[in-house]
Amino acid sequence: MKLLNFLGLLEGPQTLGRGKHFWSGAGLLAIFAFIYPLFADGYDVGNNVYFFNWVFMALGLSLIWGYGGILSFGQTAFFGISGYVYAVLTINIGADYGFTWLALLLGLGVTAIFAATLGYFLFFGRIAGVFLGIVTLSVTLVLERFMAQTAGPEWAIGKARLNGFNGMSGMPPLTIPWFGEDIVLYADVTLYYITLILLILVYLGLRILVNSRFGNVLVAARDNPLRAEMLGYDIRKYQLGAFVIGSVLAGMSGVLYVSWGQYITPSNMSMTAAALPVIWVAVSGRSDLTATLMGTLIVLAGFQALTVYGSQYALVVMGALLTLTVLLAPNGIFLTLGQQLSRRKKSNTSTSEA
Repeated sequence: MKLLNFLGLLEGPQTLGRGKHFWSGAGLLAIFAFIYPLFADGYDVGNNVYFFNWVFMALGLSLIWGYGGILSFGQTAFFGISGYVYAVLTINIGADYGFTWLALLLGLGVTAIFAATLGYFLFFGRIAGVFLGIVTLSVTLVLERFMAQTAGPEWAIGKARLNGFNGMSGMPPLTIPWFGEDIVLYADVTLYYITLILLILVYLGLRILVNSRFGNVLVAARDNPLRAEMLGYDIRKYQLGAFVIGSVLAGMSGVLYVSWGQYITPSNMSMTAAALPVIWVAVSGRSDLTATLMGTLIVLAGFQALTVYGSQYALVVMGALLTLTVLLAPNGIFLTLGQQLSRRKKSNTSTSEA
């Protein structure tokens, strides 16, 4: 019974999509995603891993901003922290005995500690509104500037040189110990399946979280913080919890990105990089996980297509898309479309019953 109640949180007031039609469609998409490598070439499979990597960051920002009402420009800072921790550890120790997975966990742990410390001073210091965005952006740019000036030989941790603006490279990808011979998860089919499974688990886990008591209080604090506090909730704890979880998901993007490409540079934490997740989530629909998931993948694919095929105005297009979203569909383009489809379905159902 408890398991059924727990799984029942997959549907709730904080997420769009419910019923057999939604889950049947989701199941078909998942099946397609699992069989996709069977008929795609290696480049396309690796490219999709790249897209999947960034979705963790977007889902984390959806939790922080869409559900918590906290606009954060710090996602790329946490991305960089986890990525650099993973790089330093694996360059020094290697990948034997599955150490890369321990390095992944340690990278996420350092990010969680940093996010919890920063969030404590932000939320318990009663910093709110636009100042939250300013502080998180400042932290991101400070980290980016610091890492960019670590080019000298003195900037090394063991065998791992930080290399300043040139970035770090040569770290091993994730490996799985297997009867004395590690399975190396290069940017191909094996890493694709690992990343896809992680993404599905994170998406389902976040649906359960936002439809639980935690998510309901978080949304209540977003909509009317004074009323939520008068009802006896310490909203700072819920905001801090959401901030840490969302930041760790950004760290997950960082580790998976480093494992995928085997490099990381300070530019991953630049002003442009910090703004992009905000655009993905705003255009997709920040207050719904499904809209964020699907919208981010589509926007990422479009952005890459513009970049690869020679458009020097890819960032301008992204900025214009954000402007149009704010003016025409402030809740997000994909979320607005989903809400309209949901209303039309209810209207058709009511008409047929009448």
